[in-house]
Formats: sequence, structure tokens, C-alpha cells
Amino acid sequence: EGMAPPKRILFPPEKICMVWQQRQSAGAGLLNVGNTCFLNAVLQCLTYTAPLANYLLSREHSQACHQRGFCMMCIMEAHVNKVLHSSVSAILPLAVLKVFRCIGEHFQPGREEDAHDFLCCTVNAMQRACLSASSDLDSSSQSTTVVHQIFGGFLRSRVTCFSCKAISDSYEAFLDVPLDIKAVSSLTAALEDFVTPEHLDGENCFKCSTCKKNVPASKRFTVHCAPKVLTVCLKRFDCFTGGKISKVVEYPEYLDLRPYMSQADGEPLHYSLYAVLVHSGVSCHGGHYFCYTKASNGLWYQMDDESVELRCIDTALRQQAYLLFYAR
Repeated sequence: EGMAPPKRILFPPEKICMVWQQRQSAGAGLLNVGNTCFLNAVLQCLTYTAPLANYLLSREHSQACHQRGFCMMCIMEAHVNKVLHSSVSAILPLAVLKVFRCIGEHFQPGREEDAHDFLCCTVNAMQRACLSASSDLDSSSQSTTVVHQIFGGFLRSRVTCFSCKAISDSYEAFLDVPLDIKAVSSLTAALEDFVTPEHLDGENCFKCSTCKKNVPASKRFTVHCAPKVLTVCLKRFDCFTGGKISKVVEYPEYLDLRPYMSQADGEPLHYSLYAVLVHSGVSCHGGHYFCYTKASNGLWYQMDDESVELRCIDTALRQQAYLLFYAR
């Protein structure tokens, strides 16, 4: 509603399967080759994203891929199959390490990178790989890849003029939702903040096309199209100082996204937590990353580089979370 329909559907939505098609205990841990805990933690969270893993385990992508050179989908397919089918307790994520600089040109081998940055670059590289065979697509069609249909949604930004009450809507695609946590102590409060209208006045005035002048207005973001997998980044790091907000932010096992949608009155939109990525340490320039993931057998595991250990859901819910992964 309000958005242009796609001219082409790149991947049939009915083929995306949200429930695991193979049930097993957790797969292999990942060896750390020197400051690669951020990479290991992100890869484990992606490996236990059921709709992505189902697709990659089918090997459908590589069978049809004609891309020469770097293809992030082929690399992730090889990685996920290796982790989930391995007979050893830990493997080296060599396929990913080999293309580290292709995933993000700014990444330096041996340096601790930001896990959220690495996740964004990896998912974007997977999205580019899905688009490589198609050129000149409108943005609605670009959002029909298997990657965007799993991780992607759309935000609506609605500006309402205080003078003439005219409404101006714009839409933007997203692959994750970064949330401010400075003034809140729970995920739901951070989401509430995210959809609270912002007043535009003074230097921030809105140029109203009806009033033909700069006027005070209100601007409100809402989730317009909900993703199948909701990835949330709790903004713990100050981008200028590198300092960290180390407080506890509570997050639930089950989340209803409906109150934060453009259509807030409707059926509940239930999500279930399946991965938590944690940063321990005092600044973004150091410390350690690990994660908790729910395997296809329904049990939770702590994944800390090569170590994979069974944990209870209560432990997974009591972490200083940096990234949260919820599935519909």
C-alpha cells in the first residue's frame, strides 16, 4: 500500500521456508585466526537463520550461478553446508576469510572489526550476488531477491505539515533496524522511541509543497513492510569516541511488531528470538564477540569461536546484547 509494485519477481516468495527442513544439534564451532571473533559470531548467527540455511543447504544458488569471481552467496552456501555437515568440532571459515577484503574494502586482516558493520557488509554482498544476473531493476524488484525477502523490509517516513495538514510519505528499504538505547532499558521502549513523532521546526523546518514555504511539521517513522527476519542493532558504541554503553537492555523471547507498524491495528505480528550476538569489553576498539543461537533441534547454544556449548534460554536472554535476531 502506497508503494509501487515490483515489475519483476526475482525469487518466488512461496519457496522461502521459515521452519527448519533438517533437524539436528548445533554444527561446528569456528576457529579464531587472530581477532576474527566478530566474523565468527556473525557467521554463526547467519548459519542458524532457518530460511537462509534452508535455501543454502538446498545448493540451489550454486547450481544456477554464472557469476565469475567473487559471489557471496556461493561462499555462504559452502560455509553453511560445511558447518552443519561437519564431523569435527571446529572448522576454519576459510571460504569467508579468503574474500574478507571483497566483503568490505575497509576491513583490515588481523584487526578487530565491528560485528554490525561486518553483518551489514555480508548481507549487502549476498544481496548484490542475487542481483548480479539482472540489470536496470526498479527498487521494488530489487527487493524480491531471496536475501531481501528474508532480511528486508520497508520503513515509511510520514511528514505532516502543521499548517495545512498535508501528508508527505516516503519509503526506504532496510535490512536491519539500528535502535538508540541511551534513554531506554528495554527493546520495546527503544522501538516505542523509534516510532515516536519528531518535531521539525527552526532550522529543521519542512518545505511544504502545498504551503510553498518552510513550515513546522512532524515526522514519524513506522515499519511499513515487516521483514521475515528482524535484525536489530542496539547502538552501544559512540561513533566519535568509540566508548560503549554497557547497560542492561532487556529483550523478550517473543516480540509483537504490530504496534510499530504503519497499520498498527491488525493481527499481531509475532516474532521469536533465535540468535543474540554479544560484545564483552569497554570499547568498540577491543573486547570480544560471541553469540547464542537456537539450533534446528530447538535448543540454545553458546558459540564462542571454536567452543559450542548447550545453554538454557534464560542465559541467552540475560546478555549484554549488541545484535538481536528475530524470525516470524
